[in-house]
Amino acid sequence: MAESQAAKRLVVLVSGSGTNLQALLDTVAATGTEAYGAEIVAVGADRDGIEGLARAERAGLPTFVCRVKDHGTRAEWDAALAGAVAAYEPDLVVSAGFMKIVGKEFLALFGGRFVNTHPALLPSFPGAHGVRDALAYGARVTGCTVHFVDDGVDTGPIIAQGVVEIRDEDDESALHERIKEVERRLLVDVVGRLARNGYRIEGRKVVIQ
Repeated sequence: MAESQAAKRLVVLVSGSGTNLQALLDTVAATGTEAYGAEIVAVGADRDGIEGLARAERAGLPTFVCRVKDHGTRAEWDAALAGAVAAYEPDLVVSAGFMKIVGKEFLALFGGRFVNTHPALLPSFPGAHGVRDALAYGARVTGCTVHFVDDGVDTGPIIAQGVVEIRDEDDESALHERIKEVERRLLVDVVGRLARNGYRIEGRKVVIQ
């Protein structure tokens, strides 16, 4: 990477254990900010007392919490979240298991820059139960999708996908664990490539340069 190209600023949003966040933290630490192309500047959450925030604090990162119940309406929460994220001037926002759907104000600021993962091969099996739905359907393969968030549910432009075979003995938990392993590697790879190389969105197609 050319020395003149500054590392991209990432704000990561979490709702739970933060294993995807940890994968990003470990990669940045092992690779170096310049080589990876990005640095995590803050971690936000929609609830207190979660391991994802603890991981950020152990890494010495600023954290913030924006709870839906602290705001009168969902739109007010969305505006507050947008403001909290914008304070850190991110180039990319990464949903690392963030379990809330953002609204119009957030997307007005960060549309085309908000990266999410989903535990299925979109457009198949969108929504909160992608792993369960793939099993119930009898699919033979599933996987994970890294995509940009738009105003639909798991409908934004797809950046990359990873395939996971469904085994006869799989239950939802076992399958989800194998998907998560692929998801972590794919997210780390995609965020780094977006940061280092730049990208453009052409309709539904994401072109990494």
